[in-house]
Formats: sequence, structure tokens, C-alpha cells
Amino acid sequence: MGARVNYVKYALWWQWNSPDITQQITPSPSSFRGQDPLLLLKTLQLLWTKKEMKKLKEEIRRGFAGLEDPLAGLLDMLESSSDWKGKGHSLGYYITTELQLWIKEHPAVQQSGIKLKKLQARVLRILAHCPANLLDPLISIYQLHTADRNYLLGHVSHLYHKGDYKEAAILSIKLKLQPDQDVEKMCTPLLLQDKTNLVEDYVGEYPELQSKLLQILDTWCEPGFNIRDVTRQYQGLSRYKPDKFNRKMLSKLVFRLLDRFNVDPGLCPNVINQRHLRTLNYLFYKRFVEKTMTQENWTDHVQSTVGENRWLQGHLIQLLISYCDLKTAARWVQHCNLPKEMLPYGVADELQKLQIQERVEEATKADNYEESKKKDHYQLPIPRANIHFLQTWEETLQCWEKVLQPGQVVGIDMEWRPSFGMVGKPRVSLLQIALNDEVFLLDLPRLLEHAETEGGKEKLPHFIQMLYSDAAITKLGYGMSGDLSSLAATWPALKDTDKQAQGVVDLLTVDKQLQKSSIDWKKGGQKVDVLSPEQSNEDRGFRQPEKGLSLLVQHVLGKPLDKTEQLSNWEKRPLREEQILYAASDAYCLLEIYEKLCKDPASFGLSSDLTASLVGKSSIKPRAKKQLNKQEVLSPSGQQCKGSKKDTSCRPAPISPKEFSVVCDNMLQGLGRYLRCLGVDVQMLENEDDHRKAAEIARQEGRVILTSGLPYQTLQSQVAEGRCFSVNCSEKAKEQALQVLKHFNVQVSLADIFSRCQVCNCNKYLKVSRERMRQLVEGSRQALGDGSAGCLARSKEKPSQSCDAAMPACNAAQPGYTLHSEWPEGLDQCGASMVLAGGTVLQVAAIPPGVLDKPELTDFYCCTRCGKVFWEGSHFGRVVSQFQDVLVTAGDEHL
Repeated sequence: MGARVNYVKYALWWQWNSPDITQQITPSPSSFRGQDPLLLLKTLQLLWTKKEMKKLKEEIRRGFAGLEDPLAGLLDMLESSSDWKGKGHSLGYYITTELQLWIKEHPAVQQSGIKLKKLQARVLRILAHCPANLLDPLISIYQLHTADRNYLLGHVSHLYHKGDYKEAAILSIKLKLQPDQDVEKMCTPLLLQDKTNLVEDYVGEYPELQSKLLQILDTWCEPGFNIRDVTRQYQGLSRYKPDKFNRKMLSKLVFRLLDRFNVDPGLCPNVINQRHLRTLNYLFYKRFVEKTMTQENWTDHVQSTVGENRWLQGHLIQLLISYCDLKTAARWVQHCNLPKEMLPYGVADELQKLQIQERVEEATKADNYEESKKKDHYQLPIPRANIHFLQTWEETLQCWEKVLQPGQVVGIDMEWRPSFGMVGKPRVSLLQIALNDEVFLLDLPRLLEHAETEGGKEKLPHFIQMLYSDAAITKLGYGMSGDLSSLAATWPALKDTDKQAQGVVDLLTVDKQLQKSSIDWKKGGQKVDVLSPEQSNEDRGFRQPEKGLSLLVQHVLGKPLDKTEQLSNWEKRPLREEQILYAASDAYCLLEIYEKLCKDPASFGLSSDLTASLVGKSSIKPRAKKQLNKQEVLSPSGQQCKGSKKDTSCRPAPISPKEFSVVCDNMLQGLGRYLRCLGVDVQMLENEDDHRKAAEIARQEGRVILTSGLPYQTLQSQVAEGRCFSVNCSEKAKEQALQVLKHFNVQVSLADIFSRCQVCNCNKYLKVSRERMRQLVEGSRQALGDGSAGCLARSKEKPSQSCDAAMPACNAAQPGYTLHSEWPEGLDQCGASMVLAGGTVLQVAAIPPGVLDKPELTDFYCCTRCGKVFWEGSHFGRVVSQFQDVLVTAGDEHL
């Protein structure tokens, strides 16, 4: 036998070195019959190496035709070779798929009975560790779907108990074993390893399993639940990510799965309660910190959020005690009819002291407040009798006759209930149409209801389409594309209205031109006290900076809009008088702005042909949601720019990284690290932080918010226009950084690179010579060896991670650093360590062996805040090459 093997090896060597290998290694089919299939494998490997794919295919078919048992022969090849284990189209994959096709042409070779069961047992051992692209062909060839189900389940269970959780789940999916398995047992270790996509595939075709999975995730959101109690049951988990299991991240996952699988949210009471609690906290923030919600609006939303839920009612009372007083909390206790055993200390006593006179005094205060607001805000110039609230088709006929007149100028606005971060497009509740002397408010929910019962479903959409498509009627709006998108979501028959629109003037576009041309435009955004001196300290507050339409009204007409009704519950009926006046003002002010701008455009820095340049242009076409987030955002000046095009006409003035400061949402920490590497002042939220904290930091420190996805909708409304940027979360961090730099026209110089510490964001460094650093390092190692660490402060981080782990290396520094003197006053040496005056310990022990011996290194740079040590290296060149599109040389700088 040994002589035969040596002969085969010699023959193959001789054939490989022969001038015409392809002719000499092509045996006849009969040469393989009854022989070891490994000889066929060797022949195929030689052809695969030579990339003779046509001959390889022919040889595979000849070879399998000559083998006594092709199915067993394939297993022999796979078991004896490693060619099939790599990803992509390996030789093993090529052989397997060719055999699958060959079997379809020769069905007689398929096995059955005991022989097939033995082959199935062999192939199962291979499936556990084969690449994904081989699973389906092997399952088909060996008819594993016909195998004994208990045997398959036992094999998957064996993989599971070995700790091969991923392999067990994939095999279960391929063999459709999920209905006979415990979904919690199978999915929990996958979730702990952040393999949520695999979990979704596991339950994807089984609604019952989807519901069970969501119930499991909901129990993880119970108060007091500790994920580590679950983790202890699973040993040897790879890539375990405990940070992924805070309540905020779990809540996002549950809501995404609820939306994807269309499951009843009632299955997840803990997650729903947590979402409502966050909404409740946000409402308190808007009312008592920002002071941007009226008492009526706030009350409506609180009642809607809390409902009859006793758990939420209890949290509401606690928040009222924190933000208000016991008297206010007692009133809500009375309203919610809470039992005495739920009342916090002191509330029960206050409940007995409530007096009717106090309510009268509060109403008087509210009246005084309304009078003061009239002096400070835009007021409708038409009588209240000229505002018509329309709820039936007959009532709307008078509106159609007046609006659909050639030459008419119409102001249009829409209102809907705030979603507070909930998924889905808002449904329009009110459509406002303003003419020169009157305003029509269309109650869309009621009109839709009437249309369903009276068979007039097409009448109202037909009118709206006629209005928008008539070029002879000038339609005024502010952010028209967003309004039309919401209108289409409310009434599907109007989905193409934006494409047919003519004669539209979007004053948002005019607003951007005004902001670009006026240096003093942002002064309207300064905080001003809008409450009268007579008001109590409790009610006194400061209005947030004016923005959007309110800021435009202030600059053109002299006073801003009163936006306190903006966050009203517009679905609740009847509407309050304040809501009606607000809605009418929002539409009518468009007419006055347009008229004033057309009379004297030059005084506002606009071209004299303002009317001709705007009237007749169609509205901005709304893109798909994903594409909009990727390509269209607002610049600091409010300009709307397209990220995919180099449109220099809308770019802001160039700035340096030193002039640019941002706060990154916790989803964009990779982006933050890249920007910090280029010298940008970056604050990053921690994983546990609520994304609304970014708005607080941005307002306090004047930073731009960088976020993505749904949080953008919430955050952009809390800061000045153009101070919140939506990043495309599907791109890598480097591409995101390029997008941000180009959008804000940040021009990076070589001196900016690594001018900030990658760990703590500090921009001040201490320069230390190589010789002095060598002394410190040697002293540090000696101190550690002697055990005299009492004076030597040690880093809490791993020594090998002295720089950010996302960067390829941690050995870069440039002379552009802001440096202290080499030995600053106040430097304290304690043993072998070096402690700065502020207590910062230089982490010299983190320098790897051999670095100090490099002759090209003459100096080291130490962060004065965290003590990290940096030195010049190849990483600098890599960063330069990665960001060369935004780099400027010394001769090009014009900042």
C-alpha cells in the first residue's frame, strides 16, 4: 500500500512539471471506478490551482460518474481536505454544487434506507463547521429534510451544549427545527453576543415564536432585572457585550421587532411603560425647564400618556413633587383618583386643604399672562368671526368657491399631534387655508369620517389636488415638502400631490436666502424675558431662541409668533380657543410676510425680481426617508445642502477645526473619535445617556449636535436651526467624518491632526525628551519590580491601549500640539513617576518596549489632563491619506 501511495505522489509530481499537464492528468472515467476518491480530489486540486475551470467542471462530472458511490465520495473529499472551509467559492463549494447539478441529471445515484442514514450522520458532523454557502447544497444532496427529526434535534442540542450557539441556530433555521425548540434557550446566548440579525432570522417565519421572543425581551426590561443573572447560565460566550443590554437599547430593539413583525404592543407592557415614562420626563422638561409648553397642552399630553396606568400615575405624582409642589401633586391625585396607599408622604394632608378660591386665583393669573403675551407676539389682523372651523362637506363648499379663483394668493399650513419619538408618519389633524380677509380651518379627521359614511371619499382629495396643481393660484407655505409628505400619509389618494404642485412659494427657501444675506439675522434668536414683572418667580422663565417661521415673522413683521400651542394635542376635540387662534395665525402670517417682501425685497437683501423668481416653481420633492437622512441636512446658517453634490453656492464660510465644536450622540462614538483625531472639539455621550442630553450640552456650550435616525427629529427641534446634523448611520465612521467636515466646510491643516488627545479631548501637551522619558520608564519598571508602587500611580486602563482602539496605531503626534514648557513649574516627581500640578500622572508605563530605542524619535508628548503618552509614527501618514480631500496646505489656508 505504501509503495502505491509513493507511486501516486511521484506520478502527480511528474505530471505537474510536465510541459502539457492538462493532457496527462486527465484519466479516463474507468480509472476512478472502485478506487479511492482522494485520487480524484488530487487531480481536481491541480486543475483548480491552474484555474482551468472548464476542464475542472468536465473532470468533476467524469470523476463522479466513475465512482461507485458519488455521495460517499464527496464526503471523503470534504473530510480529508481543508479547501472547502474558506469563505467564498472554494474548491469544495465548486465540487459540491457541481455534484448537486449532476445528481439532478442522474437521480438513480441517490441513496435510501440504512445507507442514506449513515451518509446523513457523516454530513451532519461536517455541517457544524462548514461555511454558510455549503449548507443548502449539502442539505439537498443528502436529503436531510427527510431525516429523523429527533435525530436532527439531538445533533443540534449537542452543538448547543458544546457552546456552538451560532452553529446550532443556523442549522436549526436551515432544517426548520424551530417549532420543536425552546426559543428562549436558543436565542438568549445569541442576544448576549449581539447576534440580533440571526435571532430575527430564527423567529422570522413563526409568529408564535416572534411573540415569545418579544415577551422574553420585555421581561429583561422589568425593574430590578440584572442581565448578569442570565449570563451565568452560558459559559464561554464570545463577543459578549453587556453594554447592549441597558433598558434604552433593549427598548429600541423591542420597538423595532414590534414594527417588523407587526405584533401587538400589549405583549410588552414593561417596554411600553418605560417608553411612556421617558415621554413623561420629556413633557416635564418642556414645561418646567424649557418653559415652551402651555399648561393646557402639557395637561392634555400628560393625561394621554399616563391614562389609567397606576404605575405611570405613581411616577407622575413623584415628578410633580420634584418639579412643582405638594398642592399641584394633590390636584393630580384627585384627578387620577389614586388610592391613599399610593400617596407619597404629605400629599394626603395637602389633598384635604384644596380650596376653590385657589383655582380662581390661578385662572386670574392665566388671564394676566395672556394679556402680556399679546404685547410681545404677532396678532391676527382679522376679526375672530372671520375664522371658520369646517367639519362637513357642505361647510367646505364656501371655502372651495373662494379659494379656487385665478390670481388668488393662499397661505397654507397643517397641524398634527406630536409623536414624541414614536415610529410612523404623523397624520394631519388640521388643514389651515388663509385668504386676505378670512381663514378656513379644515377638521380632517371629521371630514374623513364623513367622507366614509357619505360616499364622498374622492371629493376633498380632488379639491386639494386642484388647488396645488393650479399654476394661477399662488400657494404660500413654510417647509411645504414636509407638510405634503404628512398629508400623503394621512390620505393615500394625495401621495402624488407634491409632483403635480405648481405656483408654490415655500417661504423656507426665502428664509434661507435672508439668513445668508443678513449678518444680524441670528440676533432674533437671543433669549428674551416674555413674562410680565408682576408674575411670580415660580412662573417666571425665559423663552427659547426664536427659530423657523417664528424668527422669520419677527424679522419681517416685527414680532415673533407665539409657539406655545405648537405641541398641542391636535386630535382632541373640541379645539380650545387658543389652538384655533394659533392655527389661524400660522397660516395668515404667510400672507403678510409675502406681501411685505414683494413690496420692498431690496430692504431685506433680496433680489428685485423676488416674485418672478419664486412664483411658479414647484415644491421641493420629498425623497425617501432613508435617502433624505443621508443626503440632505441643514448647515449652521440654515442652508439646505445636498451631501452628495459639491454645491459650493450653499456652503458656509470655511472654518478651522479649532472653531468647530460638536457633541456626538452615543450611536456615533466612532465618528467622534475620527473628528477628535483631526483637531475638532468633540464631546461624546456615554452609552447610558439619553440622546436628549446632547441638546442640553449643545445649548450650554454652543456645540453642533451630530446624530442619526429617529433622535434627529427630536433633537433638531430643541436647538437653533442648522445646529443639528443627521449623519448617515449606514456609512463607516471615516466616511461620516468626511461628510461632516465637507458639509460644515471645516478645512483641516497638518497642524490640526492629533492636536487633541484621543482619550480625553484635551489640547494641551507636555513635551518630554527621549532621554528623560527613558529615565521615567526605567524608573517605573524598577518601581513595579520592587513593589514600591505607593508613590507610582498606575493607569486603570490596559497599558497597550494608550490611544483610541479604533485607530490603527497609537504612536502619532505632531508639532501642531499646544505644548507646555518642557519642565513646567509645579511639576512634582514622586519616585519614578511624574505628576503635574493638577494631579495628572503621566502614564509612562504604557510605552511598549523598543519604542525608546527608535533613533528617529527625539520627543514624546504627554496629555496634561489624562497623562496619556504619544509619539510620532506612521499613523500620521495614514490619517493624512484618509482625509486628503479636506486637508489644506499652508499656502492654501485662508481662515
